[in-house]
Amino acid sequence: MTVRDVQKILDAKVLVGHEMLDKDVRTACGSDMMSDVLAFSKDHSILLTGLCNPQVIRTAEMLDIVCVIFVRGKHPDDIIQDMARERDLIVLETPHRMFSACGLLYMAGLHGGAMS
Repeated sequence: MTVRDVQKILDAKVLVGHEMLDKDVRTACGSDMMSDVLAFSKDHSILLTGLCNPQVIRTAEMLDIVCVIFVRGKHPDDIIQDMARERDLIVLETPHRMFSACGLLYMAGLHGGAMS
């Protein structure tokens, strides 16, 4: 599955990384707690979160996450978007709640990775 597929499934708006939407993703993680995200296996992953602060971008960078999706219509500010742009990280926003977004992606074939 590509980020473009994910974007369509979630009816998400692309905020950063339009040119990178054809990147492959294999797993997804949904959490508002970055400590839980750090325990997640991260190969070609996306992160779904409602937490809108720079720590999300720093965590995604540490784990080589491909894309961050802000759920519940959360809109990251310019600082967060600039940080993502500097790190070649795709950022999307979706109106779906976390549970619904994860369910839609799961039904489309995207699964969670193993815990480390």
